[in-house]
Amino acid sequence: MKTLALILALLPSAFSLVRAQPMSSVVKTQALAMGRALVAGDAKSFAQYMLPEMTKAGGGAGKVRNLMDSMFVMFRNVGGKVERITYGNPGKILTYGKELQTTVPQTTFITTPFADLELSSTLVAISRDGGRNWYFYEPGMGQARELKDRLPKLSPDLVIPPMAKPKITMKQELPATKDGS
Repeated sequence: MKTLALILALLPSAFSLVRAQPMSSVVKTQALAMGRALVAGDAKSFAQYMLPEMTKAGGGAGKVRNLMDSMFVMFRNVGGKVERITYGNPGKILTYGKELQTTVPQTTFITTPFADLELSSTLVAISRDGGRNWYFYEPGMGQARELKDRLPKLSPDLVIPPMAKPKITMKQELPATKDGS
């Protein structure tokens, strides 16, 4: 009975610790969940971290998930695999308008039959609910550039480094073309 009373007395303190989790930890935790979904080929889970503007531009959630599922299957069928994704610590979290904004360094490791690739980039992370949920996108990716006018306005204080050149490690020589090159 004393043990139960002690647990009940400490329970509110435990919940307040969870609520007091630093915002940068929430950002990184959600980025990690998004990365795990991508590595697992789980389009449904991955899509929940996409900006609604990008989902809408892609034809809606169902169409985006179907397209992503198809891309995952096609990539696996040619021997490709996202091996892992790592995330650095988020940058300074800024308030801009009604949003919280920050950046998160990301490194993606991809393997194919011909080469291994290491892609380093920076994600933009945006929260519209005070930091409970975060959306992520890569501003250097094609779709983000094409949709720039439809994406949220970013704080002028948000520093987004340019995407680094990919590191490519060839596994074997590519087959020669018919002209010998």
